Amino acid sequence: MALVLIILEVNVIVYSALKVILIVIPLLCFSDQLKAAQVKLLVLGDSLSAAYGMKQEQGWVSLLQNSWQDKGITVVNAAISGETTDGGLARLPRLLEQHQPSHLLIELGGNDGLRGYPVDKFKNNISAMIELARQNGVSVLLQQMQIPTNYGRRYTKMFTDSYNELADNHQVPLLPFLLQDIALKPELMQKDRIHPNAEAQPLIAEFMRKQLEPILLASQ
Repeated sequence: MALVLIILEVNVIVYSALKVILIVIPLLCFSDQLKAAQVKLLVLGDSLSAAYGMKQEQGWVSLLQNSWQDKGITVVNAAISGETTDGGLARLPRLLEQHQPSHLLIELGGNDGLRGYPVDKFKNNISAMIELARQNGVSVLLQQMQIPTNYGRRYTKMFTDSYNELADNHQVPLLPFLLQDIALKPELMQKDRIHPNAEAQPLIAEFMRKQLEPILLASQ
């Protein structure tokens, strides 16, 4: 009789342990999925990221999101054609509240440069965006921007150098210009020679994936 009771007690213990395992393992898996899902990249950009001249789903941001479906990374495209750093700074508080991203990619300044805005003005705007994002617990990445050389050597150099200064001053990653391998290839540019065409978008998406993925995955 005592042996039977011991066997029953052992079975109860084993059964209880199995129940705990069956409950804990799914919870751990769900926890990992939830953690991965918390990686959300907000792209605050201009026409280069807004799929200018084509359908939204053809743009590099949408293509990048598609490539990350199995990696638990969400991408929110808040890029608007013609956007300046003034507009980006004005929109950012609401975007942060609405989407609550973990990361912010600032791809702005090109339109400021094309309009000949003072370098200090858009530097101050970008600095304010970085500080605002950090106050909300958001990690910031900065995209190097370039303008045509016909704006004068001095202004063009000041414009380009400002991104290195911003990255150094705020200790944020500086990503290379997203059209550095595209802009000088006419077959990959639209007729205005400023915006990449649909054929260029997969190339940009792959270029940006290589830049962004190690940073975003390291934060999971």
